[in-house]
Amino acid sequence: MGVAFQLWNGNLESATEAVAEYRPVAAWLFAPRNGQTETDEWARALRGASSGIKIWLQVGTVQEAVEAARSDTPPDVLVIQGAEAGGHGRAEDGVGVLTLLPEVADRLAGMGENNIPLVAAGGIIDGRGVVAALGVGAAGAAMGTRFLAAKEARISKGYQDEVVRAGDGAVNTVRTHLYNHLRGTFGWPEQWSPRTIVNKSWEEHKSGVSFDELKKRHDEALKRGSSAWGPDGRTATYAGAGIGLVKTVKGAGEIVEEVRGDALVIIQSLQGLVS
Repeated sequence: MGVAFQLWNGNLESATEAVAEYRPVAAWLFAPRNGQTETDEWARALRGASSGIKIWLQVGTVQEAVEAARSDTPPDVLVIQGAEAGGHGRAEDGVGVLTLLPEVADRLAGMGENNIPLVAAGGIIDGRGVVAALGVGAAGAAMGTRFLAAKEARISKGYQDEVVRAGDGAVNTVRTHLYNHLRGTFGWPEQWSPRTIVNKSWEEHKSGVSFDELKKRHDEALKRGSSAWGPDGRTATYAGAGIGLVKTVKGAGEIVEEVRGDALVIIQSLQGLVS
């Protein structure tokens, strides 16, 4: 098992103590407030707390990847997050993972730093996405939004229902800090903002309704349970642009097996094209 830390609001002392006690196999780091310097500090501390721990670092630009690879404490794995991803990603300078990852791979190879595995993240929902990621040089794929529709996901039913219902992610999702702020979360560095399924809060924000009024309506909606989500809902529904490919709720293990199986079928069929 692994553990993830958001560096911008994380506590290194607490994180180090937890890693020393529980000995996770990997620590996934993301969103340093002070760039690679802060990431290096965390990597050194966590490796010192648990020998053998693998450091996974999530980045969203070529420059971030290059700085990480050149570091005195390079990560064991780089997670290359494309603009399609849900949750927090690059606010203004993100690009799709199928463009970003091969450019990162080429730059690192040119530096002689092609020994760091690259894991693709962002918009990968099924076996087709996994094969596409492998095709542009990924060592593996990370999936988030698909597992929001897992039986084990600890989210509200309204949230999960909306992930399954929504589609056309290019139109029906947006990157914005609005929902962070409505939930009372402030302080995220501006270069990262979350992708969320749009609803009434976003529509009314665009039409000029004041934040104070939006906050009041948001908090009232939360009291009504599952109806706080959905097109007429008001609360955050963080999800990636691939929502239109999420159709069913299944067990996490079943999702993994299905994605692997579908990817294998595609790879085998492609082999016939070059035999």
